[in-house]
Amino acid sequence: MEVRELRYFLAVAREENITRAAESLHIAQPSLSKQLMELERKLGKQLLIRGKRKITLTEEGVLLRKRAEEIIELVEKTEQEISYDLEEVVGEIHIGGSTSKSILSTAAQLRKEHPGIRYQFYSGDATDVSERLDHGSLDFAVMLQPIDSIKYEFLSLPDGSEWGILMTKKDPLASKKSVTKDELKTIPLIMHQRIGLQSEIAHWTGTDLENLNIAATYNVVHGSPVPFVQQGLGYFLTTRDLLAPVLDPEVCFLPLEPKLPTQLALVWKKHAVFSKAAEMFIKHIIKN
Repeated sequence: MEVRELRYFLAVAREENITRAAESLHIAQPSLSKQLMELERKLGKQLLIRGKRKITLTEEGVLLRKRAEEIIELVEKTEQEISYDLEEVVGEIHIGGSTSKSILSTAAQLRKEHPGIRYQFYSGDATDVSERLDHGSLDFAVMLQPIDSIKYEFLSLPDGSEWGILMTKKDPLASKKSVTKDELKTIPLIMHQRIGLQSEIAHWTGTDLENLNIAATYNVVHGSPVPFVQQGLGYFLTTRDLLAPVLDPEVCFLPLEPKLPTQLALVWKKHAVFSKAAEMFIKHIIKN
């Protein structure tokens, strides 16, 4: 596959129409149709379902769109880095995952010293962020420890928090100061779908993961998790730093007892080749 073919395919996937895609690419429609058929022939798979009103993607097409976006992003990132003056500290630093205080503070400080640096922050679930870190479209990721030290290098960050439960103030447990292991085993939980985190919680309670009462899981919550508990779906298991400093008056957050602290880390791929800006970012994190 050629990068040009992937750009053509992404244009059609975006526009859902070959005519509009051809116009956006400034090429003739017959030429674009031919390129797409050639791409399908190369891969031996149908990528597009050509309907009367719009074009949709097959299952294989959806997969290719995801990978094509990643490939194009990496190509553009590489082209930018190569074009920069090696003596200047300029360029983009791509960071995925949480945006902790220490990361934002370092980012601001570094940009004051080197205004030519720009940041791209990417939000996604742990699997998505890890994939992007692995194939190079992200320079760094901010993740909860423990970190796979065989696969990644990392620096522990000073940002810490603790696990607890978000619930309504009308709940019987709301009168307590904390939630115990035995209580956590019995209540319906809403928790992150990451198996590693689920296993850590199960280990903390002293039981198997299968014995936890998991009512729902999520990968990323857009907005506040308060509606989850207001509607009675369950108790939202989270860390305090992921909630607003001032909570909705109808809910409360109770820490786990004994405490289960969390620690964030700045993570990057082993043997990664960094731009000058990314190298400078690591130095500033270490210094701070």
